[in-house]
Amino acid sequence: MKDLAYGLIVPVLVGILIVAFPAILRPALDHFFPPANMVTGAAGSSLAVITTILTHGFALIVVFAIPLILGLVWNRWAGGAAGFIMGTLYYVAFAGYNIVSNMLTFSQLYNVNNPISAANNPVFGFQYAKNLYADPSFIGAYIVGGVLIGYITGALCNGSPNFKRMLGAGLTAAITVGVFTFILNYTVSFGAWMTQNDPLYAFGTTMLPLVILGIIAPIIAKVMTWYGLQPVRH
Repeated sequence: MKDLAYGLIVPVLVGILIVAFPAILRPALDHFFPPANMVTGAAGSSLAVITTILTHGFALIVVFAIPLILGLVWNRWAGGAAGFIMGTLYYVAFAGYNIVSNMLTFSQLYNVNNPISAANNPVFGFQYAKNLYADPSFIGAYIVGGVLIGYITGALCNGSPNFKRMLGAGLTAAITVGVFTFILNYTVSFGAWMTQNDPLYAFGTTMLPLVILGIIAPIIAKVMTWYGLQPVRH
């Protein structure tokens, strides 16, 4: 029954929870805290940041939690390798999601401003969308960031079961990756103007999920050591 619970029931419940956040929670939060609308010019709710943190922020926590935990309970190489895999998968998915979102937004903007031409060419605005697979900030934040968060955590913890050292390693790695991501978003990102327009807001939305991760992951890793769930060391 224990194997059934941890091998089947818990993973399925976690999978449902992960899917529920963007599929159910985001539409609900968008209703209560409307996001800014580039097409209509509506400013949106000042609390829309809550939606960003609980959806994209939650996804980032899940993606980076795996390399961070492996760095804590195994070693720097396991953490770095897991970070590369998880970061690459998230980069591919997140870039694709935002490309489609940008295509739709630019198309709507064109159609609103050019209603006569739009009748003959309803997707004209698509040509202005950016190829975010080539965005250096996406590559750096998710692929390089994933490697860094796993490797740094493993290197600083160095297999120690001491919770204070695990917490210090996790927070240091998470904050380092957060600052690294913010700098990329502010400088080389295709959407750097958004970060530059409100740096404090951008810094907060970048750092908060990672700081939360830097606290939660060591707790999970420590509990794993209590139950002997860490990889066997030879």
